[in-house]
Amino acid sequence: MSVVERVLAVIEAHRGDRGALLPILHGIQAEFGYVDQSVIPLVAKELNLSRADVHGVVTFYSDFRSEPAGRVTVQLCRAEACQSVGSERLVAHAEAAYGVQVGQTGADAAVTLDQVFCLGNCALGPAARVNGRLHGRLDPARLDGLVDAEMELR
Repeated sequence: MSVVERVLAVIEAHRGDRGALLPILHGIQAEFGYVDQSVIPLVAKELNLSRADVHGVVTFYSDFRSEPAGRVTVQLCRAEACQSVGSERLVAHAEAAYGVQVGQTGADAAVTLDQVFCLGNCALGPAARVNGRLHGRLDPARLDGLVDAEMELR
């Protein structure tokens, strides 16, 4: 099945949904791991939207990626509650240890490091989501252990 056929299948699965754009974009990201810029014109055409409208949604929401993520995605919470218990030290450690800045994927495509501004785990900060799983009371050693364990799985 070609990329176009796969995208059209996602669109058809959600075409009748109210506010179909977000479910379609989530479906495309689930299918490919990101929303490639090349599919934006197709989505726009199929939903009778402008390319600017679709592009605006993709770039506005931080959950959507415009390029593939690394094998391990680390989302570090930088909200006030986590900051008060050391999230900034954890961010600095992660950038140094994984050789990548927040918002980037390493050249080796091993780790994508992202920031979020609340994971709802405030009582157990600093918190992070590693490949979609929420973890609290993190320190550099525990974060490294979680990342290493995910690397072994992939």
